[in-house]
Amino acid sequence: MRIGFGYDVHRLVEDRPLILGGVQIPHEVGPAGHSDADVLLHAVADALLGAAALGDLGAYFPDTEAEWEGADSQVLLQQVTQRVGDHGYAPHNVDATVLLERPTLRPHVDDMRANIAGPLSLDRGRVSVKATTTEGLGLVGREDGVAAQAICTIRTT
Repeated sequence: MRIGFGYDVHRLVEDRPLILGGVQIPHEVGPAGHSDADVLLHAVADALLGAAALGDLGAYFPDTEAEWEGADSQVLLQQVTQRVGDHGYAPHNVDATVLLERPTLRPHVDDMRANIAGPLSLDRGRVSVKATTTEGLGLVGREDGVAAQAICTIRTT
């Protein structure tokens, strides 16, 4: 078994959809970014890459390349999973936390879990997604941004 940790943060801006874990959530602002800026899927992808010692998401999908502009992060996660598999590893489990002051994410967590489990070829029972606020502190608390953290284990195939 190997363990990896991932983290992502994006500024919240108007005229962008709020997409977290592959789920579009009604809200007046969304994360700015080159792709769809799904911080949850980006954190999971970074955790997988880290566990396999393969670098980070930006090394494979740089924000300087037009090819990745507006990219669906579920596609990026599928490609990361394939890359990890090409190096002899398979995802084993994921535990992730989204940091967002509002809206409440609880109604969307099951869909997020399914959207992570699918590209990783995992049973949904091996994927945990939690959400928390920062009690009004920092960029998340001021509602200037959204962040996510993820830890995952991978195993040799």
